[in-house]
Amino acid sequence: MMNNPLPIQSYLVPGKRVHLSGIGGVSMCPLAEVLRRKGLLVQGSDMSEGETVNHLRSLGIPVAIGHNAENLGECDFVIRSAAIHDSNPEIAGAVARGIPVYERAQAWGAIMQHYANALCVSGTHGKTTTTSMCTHIFMAAQKDPTVMIGGTLPLLHSGYRVGQGDTIILESCEYCNSFLFFYPTVAVILNVEEDHLDFFKDLQDIEHSFHTFAQLVPEGGAIIANADNAGAMAAVAGLDHPVFTFGLDHPADCTAANLRQEDGFPAFDVVIRGQTYAHVKLHVHGLHNVSNALAAASAAYLLHIDASAVEEGLSSFTGAARRFEYKGTYHGAKVYDDYAHHPDELRALLSMAQELPHRRIIVAFQPHTYSRTAKLFDRFVEELKKADVAVLAEIYAAREQNVLGISSSDLCRNIPGSVYCSTLDKVTQQLRALAQEGDLILTVGAGDIYRAGEKLLEDPQ
Repeated sequence: MMNNPLPIQSYLVPGKRVHLSGIGGVSMCPLAEVLRRKGLLVQGSDMSEGETVNHLRSLGIPVAIGHNAENLGECDFVIRSAAIHDSNPEIAGAVARGIPVYERAQAWGAIMQHYANALCVSGTHGKTTTTSMCTHIFMAAQKDPTVMIGGTLPLLHSGYRVGQGDTIILESCEYCNSFLFFYPTVAVILNVEEDHLDFFKDLQDIEHSFHTFAQLVPEGGAIIANADNAGAMAAVAGLDHPVFTFGLDHPADCTAANLRQEDGFPAFDVVIRGQTYAHVKLHVHGLHNVSNALAAASAAYLLHIDASAVEEGLSSFTGAARRFEYKGTYHGAKVYDDYAHHPDELRALLSMAQELPHRRIIVAFQPHTYSRTAKLFDRFVEELKKADVAVLAEIYAAREQNVLGISSSDLCRNIPGSVYCSTLDKVTQQLRALAQEGDLILTVGAGDIYRAGEKLLEDPQ
C-alpha cells in the first residue's frame, strides 16, 4: 500500500486507467477482465509472453513484456501482484510520480463487495481443490459464478471465470495476511497449520490471522470450520458469530454417513444436523477429499443450493491440475503429479497413494522455499520416509535467497535410501533408472518439479 490516501474503491470506476504489474498471473488475469468489464481502461505488464498474455491482448488489453517505469503511461493507479516488490521499476516509478499503488488482494476485496455472495475458501492446504469443488457445484446449479482459483480447473480450461451471477468464489490465501483485505459473506476454514513462517511468527500468529479473517464475515453470513482440525477450531474460538462445522472424526454440523468405496472412489451421504442432504460419489481419491467435499457441500447448503447440484457437481469433479494429476505411464510405472509442499499435504498424498495398487511408491520431491524447509525440516523427513524411494530435487527458491545455507541434501542424509539430485535433469535420469512395472511415481512440490515427470514421459526409452 503506497501513495494511496484514498481507498481503492475510489478508483474502481468507469474511465479510470489502471496498470496491472504482473498482469499475466493466475489471479491478475481475471482481475484485468473484471476491471475491464466494469468500464476501466486496463493495461499491464508481465515478464514473459504466455497464454494469459495472449488472451488479454485478444480482449484489447495492451500488455508490455518486461517491467519498466515507462509502461505506466498516463495511468491513474497501479495494482501489483504479490510477486512485485517495492524495488520493481514500475512501483518505484509510480511512487516517484505520486501514482497510488494497491495490492491485488485489495482490488479483489473491493470487487467482491458488489456480489451478494462472496464465498472465500481458506486454509493451509486444500484450498484449490475445495474452491474447485465449490465451482463445480455452483456451475451445476447454474448460478453463473465469478471464480478465482490458484490452479487450473479443467471445467474452466483455466483458473478463473468471469460470470454474471450474484456469487463470487475465491481461493483465499493467508500469506502476508492478504485475505484480510477480503469481504467474505461465507468464510471456509479448512485447516490451520504452521506454514509461511517467513512471514508469521508461529502457529498462534497464524491462528490469529484466520480468527481475524473469520471476523470479517458480517451478520447474516456464515463461517464454516473443520471440526477435525485443531488449528481451525482454535482460530474460530471466541467468535461472536456462530460457526458451522464439518468433519469426519469429531461431532459436526455436516458429516459423512455410509462412507464406502464404489469403483475405487469414496461414496457417502452428506448428513447435516441429522438429515441427509445429498448422496455423493467422488471421482478423486482420499479421505482428505471427502473432508474437502464436506466443506464444499456445507457452503452450498448455507447458500441454499439444491442437493442435486451438489451431487452433480461433486461427481463431475475429477481434480484440479497438479492435484494428484495422472500424467502417463513409463515402463509400466504410473506417473502422477501433485502440488503438495507442506508436511500435512505430503501425509495426505502418500496415504491416498497407499490405497492404490502399487509395487513401490517413488516420490520425487522438490521442497518449496528455504524457510519452510528449515522450519518444518523434521516433519518433512518424517513424511518422506514413508515413500519406498525418495528422490530429492534441490529446494525451489521462489521469492527467497538461501541465507540459511540449507539444501535438499540435508534432507537426504536423514532419509534412508533417498537420493539427492542437484538438477531436474538428474531427477529425470534417476526416475528413468528406478521405474519398474507396477510402480507409482509421484512428482511433488509447488515449484517446477512437474517438468521432471513430463520429461520422463517424453522419452520412450
